[in-house]
Amino acid sequence: MHIEFSRISAGDGEALADFLTGEEWPYHAGTQERETVARRHAEGRYDNEEERTFWVLADGERAGLVRLQDLADDTPMFDLRIRKAWRGRGLGTEAVAWLTRYLFTELPDVLRIEGHTRVDNGAMRAIFRKSGYAKEAHYRDAWPAPDGVRHDATAYAILRRDWLSGTVTRPAWDDEPVT
Repeated sequence: MHIEFSRISAGDGEALADFLTGEEWPYHAGTQERETVARRHAEGRYDNEEERTFWVLADGERAGLVRLQDLADDTPMFDLRIRKAWRGRGLGTEAVAWLTRYLFTELPDVLRIEGHTRVDNGAMRAIFRKSGYAKEAHYRDAWPAPDGVRHDATAYAILRRDWLSGTVTRPAWDDEPVT
């Protein structure tokens, strides 16, 4: 399978709206209306100084989407979506490797990259670990689902120095003072 990453363009509004509203995204909070996505794209909200959005192209097909956010920060975040038909084929792992390399090479002030997911999204959590990201947080009842259920969420991050050295620096989880 040939995988490429292509930055969205001004003419991609309809395709972006179709992509984001055309199927369910079980591990993403809330739903979006097609018109809202199209309007936000027209306003430049998917590609600007703070955010860049890329198609994940698998054999030329739009199989996923990577949104890089908070680009003016030294800790940008990302949103990754892979279409259901393409899940389980390694696209998520490839996308996280690509976006990590992209952010650390294109933005020299980036010190760390952070991503969040629901605690029950085992596939994404495995991708984080495989990609050199360390779990840094666990948020209880922090992720509302469309059905009203609140799920725990986790946050993972990779440090530039770890990416460069190929190591993973784990947080000190047992740092609570004894009282």
